[in-house]
Amino acid sequence: MGIHSATAIMLLLLFHILVFLPAGIMTDLASDRAALLSLRSAVGGRTLFWTTTQQTPCNWPGVQCDNTTNRVTALHLPGVSLSGRIPLGIFGNLTKLKTLSLRFNALSGPLPSDLSSCLDLRNLYLQGNHFSGLFPENLFSSLRDLVRLNLAGNNFSGEISSGFNNFTRLRTLYLENNQFSGSLPDLNIPNLEQFNVSFNNLNGSVPKTLQSKPKESFIGNSFCGSPLDEICPTKENVPPAVSVDLDRNRKKKNGLSGGAIAGIVIGSVLGLVVLLLLLFILCRKRTTKKTSSIDIGASKLTDAEVLGEKPLTGSGTGSNGFSVAAAAAAAMTTSSTAGVNTGGGADGSGNKKLVFFRNSSTIFDLEDLLRASAEVLGKGTFGTAYKAVLEAGMMVAVKRLKDVTVSEPEFREKIEFVGAMNHENLVPLRAYYYSKEEKLLVYDYMPMGSLSALLHGNKGGGRTPLNWEIRSGIALGAARGIEYLHSHGQDISHGNIKSSNVILTKSLEARISDFGLANLVGGLPSTPNRVAGYRAPEVTDPRRVSQKADVYSFGVLLLELLTGKAPTHALLNEEGVDLPRWVQSTVKEEWTSEVFDLELLRYQNVEEDMVQLLQVAIDCAAQYPDNRPTMAEVTSRIQEVRRASLIRGGEVQGVDPDRVHESD
Repeated sequence: MGIHSATAIMLLLLFHILVFLPAGIMTDLASDRAALLSLRSAVGGRTLFWTTTQQTPCNWPGVQCDNTTNRVTALHLPGVSLSGRIPLGIFGNLTKLKTLSLRFNALSGPLPSDLSSCLDLRNLYLQGNHFSGLFPENLFSSLRDLVRLNLAGNNFSGEISSGFNNFTRLRTLYLENNQFSGSLPDLNIPNLEQFNVSFNNLNGSVPKTLQSKPKESFIGNSFCGSPLDEICPTKENVPPAVSVDLDRNRKKKNGLSGGAIAGIVIGSVLGLVVLLLLLFILCRKRTTKKTSSIDIGASKLTDAEVLGEKPLTGSGTGSNGFSVAAAAAAAMTTSSTAGVNTGGGADGSGNKKLVFFRNSSTIFDLEDLLRASAEVLGKGTFGTAYKAVLEAGMMVAVKRLKDVTVSEPEFREKIEFVGAMNHENLVPLRAYYYSKEEKLLVYDYMPMGSLSALLHGNKGGGRTPLNWEIRSGIALGAARGIEYLHSHGQDISHGNIKSSNVILTKSLEARISDFGLANLVGGLPSTPNRVAGYRAPEVTDPRRVSQKADVYSFGVLLLELLTGKAPTHALLNEEGVDLPRWVQSTVKEEWTSEVFDLELLRYQNVEEDMVQLLQVAIDCAAQYPDNRPTMAEVTSRIQEVRRASLIRGGEVQGVDPDRVHESD
């Protein structure tokens, strides 16, 4: 009897293990799924293409799961226009998260304290939002495995807590462009490599443990001491109190004769005159020296494939051996000697300086730029672009505008609007310089160059292969960038969309450049080899380009991606037919496969997706503007094509159309 009872109990336990253990695992994943859906419903923004009919969220764009634990371990939703507050109860269920990226959205309110439940969190990217309030104290004791923490560009306030020392594995701590106040605590984090608290409301001296960090990490506050130039006040610096014996002074005064007093007055006046004369001569010498030092290099700066322009020769990477000072030398010499304050900005002494936009965390001055070594990248529609290497090793791209036709107030207004543009698929404008003779724009430098160079450049060995995954990703990124521009008003357009204005990051993600410049300069060139291949048929004034004309140019860009043919080359063929008409005639003859780049035809399992994207391109390049879709519709259709590729699997299996490489 006892044997039978024991056997029955063992069978019952085995039954429970077989039945309820898998259910328990699914319950955890179901909890993750419910939390993600709660997040989607709680915040506004771009539609997240999450198929709610699927029982698992692991195939949703931006979501990653661990196949072993069957849990959500990463959530990547950067730059998808999320807005509103994140309520409590969401991250309390996503307890196995290792990476959370919500950067470059418009999320607001306090940081949810239930992030403390994500004990395995390694990477937290929240930069570029509107989060406010204090950093939750309970996170210091729970998120001990954090490696990367980026809170830059928010509205966090209060003092920076010494609790950050609990993050002993931390390698990146970015807190710049917030509202933190008070003094900076002594942070002794052994593996900290990247650190920035610039542009807050902090004061006091920089702790010794952080003095090895670059001074750019602390500017925009009221700090003193190393590594900054401001010396902290000490007891030795304070002059001692001076006591004055009034009776003694009165006695001395009574003892002086009238002649002595007259001599003292005359001597003082003569001394003052001599002193003023010496100061005048010294200032004259300094001005002459500065002017002549700039005149030495008067002829040089730089434009191009990095900023979307045609390279001058070869790959356009040869150093010319001069400093960047040559680019702005002639104009700056004129304005310096004339003493006219017409620059983009000026300090108290009237000297010119670069004007930086608030979202730029790394600051350098005009003198640093003038001392930088330069490299001509090429000449383009709006001027010449250069790569400038600063003394600290930082690289920027400098565009020297030509034929600027607007007044200084109008230039400032328009360029401030351009600088305020903040989207992951735009090349950010970091700073500008304006004088009567010289207009300079400073951008991030992107070493991969332009889409034009990658498509039509080196065809030999070592060339980066452009498969369907890469090309469709570039198309989606470029579409999102242009859609973002169009979202700022019906009269806002790019005006010069072409493959050389699509710049690529190291991970081959698209960034749109040269936006907002068409209204600053004179008429764009009318030669067919440069622009006309992309220009909509209704455009007569290149400075007045509608959003529908932008859509046409983007359609030509899509055709260029799919065919591998440059629109400017198509204009030179025997029939003189442009690229859109050639594609339309070929498709009409049912030779659709003939239009695709041979490099793409190797991926036969995605031909259906290629045809769908080809149809999007043809619709964009419709002859009449009213027949063209909006950029929002174009972006949605391309995203759906990418999503279909993901689901279909095969060559593109595992590709996330919303995945952004977390290289911060």
